Amino acid sequence: MRAMLCKAFGPIDDLALEEMPSAALAAGEVRIKVAACGVNFPDVLIVEGKYQFKPDRPFAPGGEVSGTVAEVGADVTGFKVGDAVMATTLWGGFAEEVVTTPDRLLRRPPTMDETTAAGFALTYGTSYHALVQRAAIQPGETLLVLGAAGGVGVAAIQIAKALGARVIAAAGSADKLAFAREQGADEVVNYTEDGYRDRLKELTGGRGVDVIYDPVGGDLMDPSLRSMAWNGRYLVVGFASGEIPKIPANLTLLKGCAVVGVFWGQFRRNEPQVEAENFRRLFELHAEDRIKPVISQTFPLAQARDALAVLAGRKVKGKIVLTV
Repeated sequence: MRAMLCKAFGPIDDLALEEMPSAALAAGEVRIKVAACGVNFPDVLIVEGKYQFKPDRPFAPGGEVSGTVAEVGADVTGFKVGDAVMATTLWGGFAEEVVTTPDRLLRRPPTMDETTAAGFALTYGTSYHALVQRAAIQPGETLLVLGAAGGVGVAAIQIAKALGARVIAAAGSADKLAFAREQGADEVVNYTEDGYRDRLKELTGGRGVDVIYDPVGGDLMDPSLRSMAWNGRYLVVGFASGEIPKIPANLTLLKGCAVVGVFWGQFRRNEPQVEAENFRRLFELHAEDRIKPVISQTFPLAQARDALAVLAGRKVKGKIVLTV
């Protein structure tokens, strides 16, 4: 099979498309013929050796795929050869095949094509868990989404609107803000311009924001945290800025707010039954056309480096998917 391999941690330009033997299939494992693979910010970090997981080299990045079950190992139940599936794999997806375990598989619903399915699980799974289990967001509450034009930002906007929340989308350019409005945001604010906090105060009638969804980190955390309402919840989703901010603890006291970590991967391992219910509901919302991934670009597997470069440059609106 062909795979886009990382042989040593470093820049994404060092990735190489190579032929390699198919991995052996052990008992309890499933082989997937990959049709498409989502491209996400953790893929950049894992290649650079900056992610919390560091695979043995060589490995292929790529943490979410769609495809077809090609082979099942001994002791596997619930899936058979030919099943249309989607999977979250941590890595290995930038390849023609990937071997994983059944607990990482979901059946691809008939309402979802292979490209859409490859861009769904990670962003919508993360955002639904963040808003429902971690924030317990309520109808009528106000959500501020940072990095609103990215994959998880779009998912957060759409899910929050489906749950009855009011959404303020924050991004760094006019075209990204216009895109966020197209996804359902009620209001928008540019966080690179002066008056960011004043605008949030104006949009909330001086009350502040109930929930903040932050996949960006860096310098945005301090002014955003200062814009929270009483009993607010600040969701720490990721650090696309490349900088992990320090939290001014006195602000949590003054605001009576909570800073809440969102680690979807650990959640799904610890609470698989809750996770299964999350996806049951997400698939319902998709079938009702109330949530819909925006696949802004597709690249062939051989151009995976280009796809990652676009993502790392923060030029993406929605999701990028590799077709295999």
